[in-house]
Amino acid sequence: MLPPLPERMRPHNLESYVGQKHLIGPGCVLWNMIQTGNLSSFILWGPPGVGKTTLSRIVARSLGREFFTLSAVSAGVKEVREVIDRARSNSLFSGGLSPVLFIDEIHRFSKSQQDALLGAVEDGTVVLIGATTENPSFEVITPLLSRCQVFVLKSLGKDDLQFLLDRALREDEILSRRDVTVKETDALFRYSGGDARKLLNILEIVVGSFGGDAAVIDNKAVTSCLQENVAVYDKGGEMHYDVISAFIKSVRGSDPNAAVYYLARMLDAGEDPLFIARRLCILAAEDVGLANPNALLLANSCFQIVHSIGMPEARIPLAEVTIYLASSPKSNSAYLAINEALAFVKESGNASVPLYLRNAPTKLMEELGYGDGYKYAHDWPGHFADLEFMPDGFAGHKFYEPADNRQEEGLRSRLSAMWPKYYGGKDNQKG
Repeated sequence: MLPPLPERMRPHNLESYVGQKHLIGPGCVLWNMIQTGNLSSFILWGPPGVGKTTLSRIVARSLGREFFTLSAVSAGVKEVREVIDRARSNSLFSGGLSPVLFIDEIHRFSKSQQDALLGAVEDGTVVLIGATTENPSFEVITPLLSRCQVFVLKSLGKDDLQFLLDRALREDEILSRRDVTVKETDALFRYSGGDARKLLNILEIVVGSFGGDAAVIDNKAVTSCLQENVAVYDKGGEMHYDVISAFIKSVRGSDPNAAVYYLARMLDAGEDPLFIARRLCILAAEDVGLANPNALLLANSCFQIVHSIGMPEARIPLAEVTIYLASSPKSNSAYLAINEALAFVKESGNASVPLYLRNAPTKLMEELGYGDGYKYAHDWPGHFADLEFMPDGFAGHKFYEPADNRQEEGLRSRLSAMWPKYYGGKDNQKG
């Protein structure tokens, strides 16, 4: 029995690999790794069907490295350790070249599974290549991420899809024997969504729908073969990113009707409701923020409720919170404040905390002046004591700027009474 068309057309070298020229073109990072033989661990992040697995195999094969593979869906810590032990044994007989350990869907690995990889990656027992459709900043533990470069793969463009289509019709052992006429490609490319695997699967389905040797590919033939709209969305594909982006921007833009529409699009396509609930929590903190602090409480409650009850009932709290956030006043002041503070910390380094702000749990610390001069706020009128809390030399730096909304105007009024150097006059209104 022949494998499906995507497997039959899988390239085995860089010359036949399509797309990702920013990584594999002459002088680019993966091209340089292959040319120099200096292979280091990396993670490939991108939508499905753009060649993450294929590229990993090509890199290993080009450098003569043994190739081990694990799927994060089925492998546990035990399987990880077994593969590492095999890699350690085999490397003794492979000229000292570290084998490649490829982990598909690495974002599905638990913390303990990822921890099991650390030592082998650190000491060079294996070169890790991970593949993920999710942002590795959120899904991969920091110690492992710090040992890997992250390369972003892009959805295939129209020219890439056309090249794959032409090559499949010309070179595949089955399709090359058929009399296939391509009249239109709009629907074929649209349904593919930049996914090479999906393109070739659709091509095989459409050609197979014709009896005899002749087949005609046009928009009508493609559309009639793909009855299910769910296939267009693809939870890991390009449409997934487009719809969630439109959903976020609709909530941020205070349009509850568009926000509910995109929510319905995602739910109808089978999107994970917890993924949507997480995005609502982020929206509540980042975009509604201090203009309506209750929004974050409601979003967090929604996440817990969705986790408890699941679909289809989860659609109701998701809709409620979506409408609430979209209709709420907006402020990104907290988002801007932490970003500005992080940038300042990165630039200024770790300044010493003033002695009067430090605890003095030991006699020696008391003698050194720890805690001397600290003013306990509750002992002062209004529960406020005028004290400088920033490190020496940093006084006067302001990170939080109240936004123009009723909630934060009240905060500005209170802060201006306590901190006139930051919020007292018009000259201080914008930091």
